[in-house]
Amino acid sequence: MTSLALGPSPAAVAEEASLAALLRCCVREVAGPRGQVWHAEPYVLLRVADTLLRVRTHGGLALRFEGRPEWLELGCWQPLSADRLVGLVEIELGGANEEFAAQVGASRDAMTALLAARRDARPPADPWLASEQELVLGHPFHPSPKARDGGGWLRYAPEAHASFPLRLLGVRHDVLAEAGDTGTLDELGPVPDGYSALPAHPWQLDLLAAELAAPLADGRLIDLGRGSRMAVPTSSVRTVYEPAIDRCLKFSLDVRITNCVRKNSWYELAGAVELTRRLRPVFEELSAGFPGTRWLPEPGYRSADLGTRLLEGLGVIIRASPWSVCRPGVTPLLSGALAVSAAPPADPVRWWRAYVERVAPPVLDAYLSHGVVLEPHLQNVLIGVDAAGQPVEAIFRDLEGTKLVVGRHDLSGVPGRVAEALTYDAGGGWDRVVYCLMVNHLAEIAAWIAGAGPTRELWAVAGEVLAGYAATRGRPRPLSDLLAGAPLPAKANLSVRWARSADRCAGYVPVANPLAVLS
Repeated sequence: MTSLALGPSPAAVAEEASLAALLRCCVREVAGPRGQVWHAEPYVLLRVADTLLRVRTHGGLALRFEGRPEWLELGCWQPLSADRLVGLVEIELGGANEEFAAQVGASRDAMTALLAARRDARPPADPWLASEQELVLGHPFHPSPKARDGGGWLRYAPEAHASFPLRLLGVRHDVLAEAGDTGTLDELGPVPDGYSALPAHPWQLDLLAAELAAPLADGRLIDLGRGSRMAVPTSSVRTVYEPAIDRCLKFSLDVRITNCVRKNSWYELAGAVELTRRLRPVFEELSAGFPGTRWLPEPGYRSADLGTRLLEGLGVIIRASPWSVCRPGVTPLLSGALAVSAAPPADPVRWWRAYVERVAPPVLDAYLSHGVVLEPHLQNVLIGVDAAGQPVEAIFRDLEGTKLVVGRHDLSGVPGRVAEALTYDAGGGWDRVVYCLMVNHLAEIAAWIAGAGPTRELWAVAGEVLAGYAATRGRPRPLSDLLAGAPLPAKANLSVRWARSADRCAGYVPVANPLAVLS
């Protein structure tokens, strides 16, 4: 059972995490691009809104902090608070976003509530599901990593070790909308003749109550009550594991969580099935070339054809479970959980080499050889470990972020809006791959393994793995540039939140490539 009784209070931990996340954003997106970051050992100093800040750091690109950040006031260093930093950011960026301070505060409040709830909650016995529920503090480079709209969310929060039965609806056949392989949903429970089973997230139904009243009253939908088993939410909040059918189900909440409104748009429902069909032969080749490569297909979706709002709002995407794709004796664990909750391996260099070998080459080859942009950030990759805890498999998931490179796939038979949502141009696709793989993922895992020590030896090993793969492909230009130390693209989460733009519109800022000192 999780217990924080002997440690800092939930409010204190939430304040520290909120401050650290926003300060990292300032280093990367505000002060850094303006040349206002410099090192004065043992500190990193930066200037925001003409105010000098300092903090001790380690972890290289992951930018982990030691001790409390400070600001200089009348020649004396004072403890920095998250609220003060918010004010400095607002001044620096022109004060044009009246929502920003509230979003940072809401994120901090959510962390406090989650940490308090975990004190008396029991994590799942399943090690995979337990790892899914470890991301209490959220994205380390996001200004409001746990911000979420709407109320009533805590009872459904994975970070609070929630579990709950799904609701089961019946959809009359004349208004049934579905594609792909959906038969597994019919195993969730008996439904009357003329209807098909449609699982629903309880929070989703609360949010759609007004729109559901009419179809429930006239019989186009029927409420069949609660499911027979407790479903377990995974790290993405709206995707749950349903043990009754051994599937993950991705629901449509239509709630903003961090950057994105989390819903299954109609074109994303169709796109998941289309991508699953196209990616099967790709992953067969990747698995043959890189043993241990796995993926979680999304073979079907089901909803109700009751107008766009309910088509999207009730839409559920079926996804394979990780246990169903791992070979016997292999335990899947969320990569993001390793970076925040697990003890570093006893033989860190050997473990790291195996980890990079499992994760990096198939991601790069998907892009270079197949024109497929995977999104291998820490929440989209599960690492399969053997009985000794050694990485032996990498499981890639979430087709919403997976794209096809324009010009390398025939999409002539795909509806225009669906095709648009499925594609990146070549440059944008490469930036996404490199950001997710190098900056979001490997940098965080390297910092976890190294602790307060340097990460140089780990990056030397990663460079060897990447160079070995590059040699098998004739050292294509993108890989040559990467190995030569070209700056890496880092997603600008603060900038996109400040501009209140869609996540797909997020830009990048250049950050130092840890392979540069090795070339």
